[in-house]
Parts: sequence; C-alpha cells; structure tokens
Amino acid sequence: MENIVFGIARSRGFHLVLLLLISTMANIKELIHPHKQFHKTLRCAGELGEELGLECYVVGGAVRDLFLHINILEVDLMVVGDGIAFAQELGTRLKVKKIIPFKKFGTAMIPRKDLPVEVTSARTETYKKDSRKPTKVIYTDLQGDLLRRDFTINAMAMDILPKSFGDLYDPLGGIADLKKKQLRTPLDPDVTFSDDPLRMIRAAYFSAKLGFQLSDECIESMKRQAKRIEIVSWERITAELKKILKTRKPSVGLSVLQDTDLLKHVFPEVSAMYGMEQVKGWHHKDVFYHTMQVVDNAAELSEKMEVRFAALVHDIAKPRTRRIDSKKGYTFHGHDSIGSHMLDKIAKRMKLSNELRDYLKNLTLLHLRPIALAKEGITDSAVRRVMVLAGENIEDLLILCRADITSKNPKLVKEYMGNFERVEKLMLDVKERDSFRAFQSPVKGKDIMKECGLSEGRIIGQIKHAIEEAILDGEIENNYEAAYEYLVQIKGQYTS
Repeated sequence: MENIVFGIARSRGFHLVLLLLISTMANIKELIHPHKQFHKTLRCAGELGEELGLECYVVGGAVRDLFLHINILEVDLMVVGDGIAFAQELGTRLKVKKIIPFKKFGTAMIPRKDLPVEVTSARTETYKKDSRKPTKVIYTDLQGDLLRRDFTINAMAMDILPKSFGDLYDPLGGIADLKKKQLRTPLDPDVTFSDDPLRMIRAAYFSAKLGFQLSDECIESMKRQAKRIEIVSWERITAELKKILKTRKPSVGLSVLQDTDLLKHVFPEVSAMYGMEQVKGWHHKDVFYHTMQVVDNAAELSEKMEVRFAALVHDIAKPRTRRIDSKKGYTFHGHDSIGSHMLDKIAKRMKLSNELRDYLKNLTLLHLRPIALAKEGITDSAVRRVMVLAGENIEDLLILCRADITSKNPKLVKEYMGNFERVEKLMLDVKERDSFRAFQSPVKGKDIMKECGLSEGRIIGQIKHAIEEAILDGEIENNYEAAYEYLVQIKGQYTS
C-alpha cells in the first residue's frame, strides 16, 4: 500500500508526523493511472530526479485535481535544487527543443502542446508593500515551498521518485479542506493576500470553479485588503476575471468579489449595480442580481467567454441612466447606447483587445433590439436591419437576449420568451432567403462612378446608401443584378 503522509510533514531532511490513512484515499498512485500522459510525464521526471539525487514532487493544482477527478491540463513540478537545470534535461527527455527559463525565480516552462510542464525550485519569497513581484527569492525545502502557496488545497505535494512514487505530503490540511469544500490560506490570510493581492481574485475564481466556500478569516482579510488589489497589473486582473467568467456558474465568483469590496476596485461599473432597484414586478429587484442571473443564463447557453462578458456588461449604464417615472417607476432610457460608449473607457483600462471591445460594444448597443421587434410588430425590414447591425455577432446577440429574459413571474417569462422565439424564427427565415453578413451594397463604388459618370466623392456614398436602404426595406433583392438595375433607376436623382 502506498504511503500517504498527512500532518506536519518532514521528508529527507525534516520531521514527519504520520497520521492515520483515510481509507477512501488509500492509494494516490491509483488516482494517477487514468491520466496516462500525466502519469508518463511524472515517471520520466521522477527517474531524472533519482539520477540527479534531487527531491522531486508534483505540486499544486495537479494534486488537488487528482482527488477531485478533474482532467489535468498542466503539470507543476518542484525540485529541491536547481529547477532550471532540471527543466533543461527533462525537456530534452520529453523531446521539447527549447524551454523558457525565468532565472530570477528559479523556474522554467517546458511548452508542450498536449501537457505543458512548469518546473520550480523549492523557494520562499519576500515582497515590497507596493508590488506583488518578489524582491527576494530564498531557496528552501518542501515544507517552506508549500507554505508560500495560495490555498491549502493547492499546498499538497506528491513524491514522484521511483522508490517513493505516490507518497503524499499534506502538512497544511489540504485533504481535510477538500472534504469540507473550504478555501483556507496556508498562513495568516493577511500575509498570504498582502504578499500577492491577486490571490484574492483567485479565491473568487476557485470558489466559482470548485463550488467551495471561503473561510471566514479569508473573507474578512479580503475586505480589509481589497484596495491593495490596485498594485496588480490590469492584464493579470482581467485574465483572472475572464477565468471566473469561464466557470460553470460565474455569479459565484463575481458575488465573492462584490461581498468583499474587491469589485469596487476591479470593476466599479458592475459594483455600482448593487442595490440599484429596477421596475417592480418584472426584473429582479436589484440590477446587480439581475445581471448575475443573466451571466449564469449565458453560461448555460454558451461556452464562449465573450458572450458571458457581454452578459456582465449589457446593463452597465443602468446606474447612470435611472430615472423615476410617475407611472412606470424606474426607467433606464438610453442605457444600451450609453453602455456601449462606456465600454471604450472600460476596455482601455482593463487592457481588452480591440476585437473584444468592439464585440462588447456591439452586443450592449443591440441587446434590446430583438425584444423590441416583438413589441413593435415584426417586419422583414426591421429584422434585416438588426441582422446587418449585428453582423457576425447575430447568434451571440440572440443568446444574450434569451439569457436576459429573467423574472420571478413565470407568466411574464413565458410571454417574453414566446415573443422572442417568433423573432428568432423570422430571423432564421430571412437568413435562409438573404445574405446579410457584413452587409454592403452589391454594387461597388467603381461601378457607380462608371454608370453615373462621376468621380470619387460624397455622392458615391449617398448612392450606395440608397441602394442598401432599398435592400433592407425589401424593395429589391440582395444581389448584384437587382442592385444595378435600381442604380440605373435612381442615378438621375444624383447626376442631374
């Protein structure tokens, strides 16, 4: 039977306190067998460690995910010794031509497409108050390395040397916290979060990903240190927020950020939705909780992070546009247009790509249009215009609109969903009959200039616009022949 070591561990140089083995976890080696590539990689690394006379462990998320039966996508190895030299030799054995070393931290990446490997030297780190980047790296042993990690569930290590393959070291109670579904820091959370404030957002991420509860100590510490997140780069913050959006139920992580005051610092526009009442009887009372429901609905409907991000920001201008109407109660006129404009500033701050920025702006601007069509009376012309405005994003827009239908009143949900489905059906019909992706006039500027005897100028654009409007209104078909014939008919209006 494999030896699984719990408690305050000490191996090859520090004391061991052995606790009784929990029967349900009798053999960690058996947990590895289904992960063939992972198993092969560990055996290779373990054999190398034995040859070099180095302690060698798999650590962190990979060990955690073994117990949770989650597919392992990357390998974190830790050696008590020169991690970069170890990585260079391991990379050669894994047939990777070039590793990526980080000499300052004693770490290296082995960039395999199927199963990337990161190798670190056992280390502790010291930090300055105004930076999350370590100012000093001190090489240490297994226990010292585990103490610097973010959460106890990520502070477990498994020996991979051939003679002790499968031995688990859990000095900080990671297994117990896995069983409790609890997130707890190895050290005082004030120390853990102060050293690297990004860990606070990672706490929200793990809460959403794993469905675990944060310890009371962690929550209180995050509240005390929320402002400290401002020393972290926006690139890193945004990357972690995207990871939260990729989880099965993003609202869990986003609510953690709100409850600990972190959201005020990383996404103040979303935090401003909290406590903002909406029209009674239809939406959720609070704009924030309505938004959380929309994000979760979007997560159920689509795997795309971008759609979920759009769900998060679709009502972002409601706090700015709320007014009181004596008959309707609260209104939010123009929140679609204003929200779209707000995203320029948000995207710049959060370092979003231009592509993602434009996508979010487009869906935010249009998120009311499909439902409005159902209210106004559905026409082919109106449907075409929405499809043209959405372009390649039309399917995602419809997903967002469907996700946005939320209410505690089942009759209203049924009514709105029925109207929306009629709009969807008509869009499908129009799509089958016409082509409106990245829509432009079938007749190009050169054709117009030749037919009308005109040179480049404003009039050419006016004629193209007139042709496009005729197509959208259903006066002519969306093809070159019909458009050219229409050009011949109207050219006199612009050349006389």
